[in-house]
Amino acid sequence: MQANQENIQAMDELAQRLFPICRSLTGDGVRETLRVLQKRIPVEIHEVPTGTRAFDWTVPKEWNIRSAFVETTDGKRILDFADNNLHVVGYSTPVDETVSYETLRQHLHTLEDQPDAIPYVTSYYREDWGFCLEHRKFEKLDKDADYRVVIDSTLSEGSLTYADLVIPGESTEEVLFTTYICHPSMGNNELSGPIVNTFLADWVQSLSERKYTYRFVFAPETIGALVYLSRHLDHLKANVVAGFNASCVGDGKDYSYIASPDENTYADRIIRHVLAMGGTGFTPYSFLERGSDERQYCAPNVGLPLVTFCRSRFGTFPEYHTSLDNLDVISGLEMNNSLKVLQRCCRAIEDNVVLKNVLIGEPQLGKRGLYPATSKVGEYEKVRVLNDIIAYAEGKRDLLAISDIIGAPTWTTSRLADELVQSGVLAVVKQGPHSARHGSATKS
Repeated sequence: MQANQENIQAMDELAQRLFPICRSLTGDGVRETLRVLQKRIPVEIHEVPTGTRAFDWTVPKEWNIRSAFVETTDGKRILDFADNNLHVVGYSTPVDETVSYETLRQHLHTLEDQPDAIPYVTSYYREDWGFCLEHRKFEKLDKDADYRVVIDSTLSEGSLTYADLVIPGESTEEVLFTTYICHPSMGNNELSGPIVNTFLADWVQSLSERKYTYRFVFAPETIGALVYLSRHLDHLKANVVAGFNASCVGDGKDYSYIASPDENTYADRIIRHVLAMGGTGFTPYSFLERGSDERQYCAPNVGLPLVTFCRSRFGTFPEYHTSLDNLDVISGLEMNNSLKVLQRCCRAIEDNVVLKNVLIGEPQLGKRGLYPATSKVGEYEKVRVLNDIIAYAEGKRDLLAISDIIGAPTWTTSRLADELVQSGVLAVVKQGPHSARHGSATKS
């Protein structure tokens, strides 16, 4: 895919701006992050009070942290939140006391098999405190010493913060794009999704015409998605034709996606086609390997047609949920490549129609200016695709299904189908897929 240097640089700069911010399920870090995104796209920021019910869940207390450290009694710092915000267990309660090594050890988290990595650990729904550090540093602690532990944090009544943006189109049918915004300083697992979706929303806004309405949601993972669903479920179930959750889309690895439970919703069909026709490797995962907000948007009694789009799927790359998932893991170039995949998904949805041949028998393309007067490299392939589109345009299959059958990408078939419609060979039976709700289409 052709690189867009302006996008690449802007994505890198946004990642550098957002990386130091300490995000969690709630708190000022989430607000600051959303305000930064708001400078590029006009998201609306919402606050949901502590204690608000969201189906079987409840919005937790709001957590904020100012500083934290562990030091020896003579003032030598063992670790400092100011150096890396993964050093503190997320949602740690405030503490300021001197403890023995044995007591401290019960509140320390390390990764023995990754001795130079700081693990990402949280305690959202059980009040506790703790620290995370490299196992190599942990092994050097003096077991006979006492240590001062300080966490200057608050855990109190407040709110959960999320943002959304609805970009209207000609139809009330919607395409949903979601991502989570609740992890501290990690690159691929956190920042890549919000950055890619921000630039995607900016691009969608720039389109001169939109057949569909586009909805973008930036919310804390799990509880944020549940809160959003609790406020919009009936509308989403009635209007969303396809949804895409972006997670871990910033590294340079092959693409992947997590299918819906049905595995053949419109979103499944779109992402499969775009990745298969894109000329790069990709891995499909079943819903059995879910782990992000597809769990909520595809849950029983919700059942939205949504897939999760990734590069390396969460949990499959060694830096996952550690301090090693830093800005070296992601790049503006690879985030821009992921952006182009989602742009192609949008184009495939925008351009999809059900077509019908209005003539009897094979049409004469030459008299319509669609058959080359001379033989040149590439011309025969165009004629083949034109004829294949005509052969399968019987008024039941959508263009996406035809494209899959004939092995041509929608970004090619949509342009050629337009030529056939303009020349009077084909007619558009309807906009969108054969079945707008689930995207099923006749395969043969």
